[in-house]
Amino acid sequence: MAIDFTKALGVHPQALALRARRTEVLASNIANESTPGFQARDLDFAQALSQAADEAGDGPALDTDDALKYRVPYHARLDGGTVELGAEQAAFSQNVSDFQTSLTFVNMKLRGLAKAIEGQS
Repeated sequence: MAIDFTKALGVHPQALALRARRTEVLASNIANESTPGFQARDLDFAQALSQAADEAGDGPALDTDDALKYRVPYHARLDGGTVELGAEQAAFSQNVSDFQTSLTFVNMKLRGLAKAIEGQS
């Protein structure tokens, strides 16, 4: 009997991929903090994860274009940019923590599967 890892791991591999994509988006925002007119973006994680769960049988590709949204700044800047360094750093830090939590959960699932395969309890 073969193990179907997509069923065994559920949506967690997609969650990790989305967290990695969100890290890229937030890092881009931070890198462009002083770029005049740069529009900060963020990934709507809940929307992207829901979409990934709906398309789980279609393959590993994740389309995050629909879930990328422009961030509304708390304070307008004269140069038209919307990057607020403190907000971006906080979002980045929270995303890193969430990524680590998801990775730990996947590792626990894989260890449990390995024990089941080996016949341990």
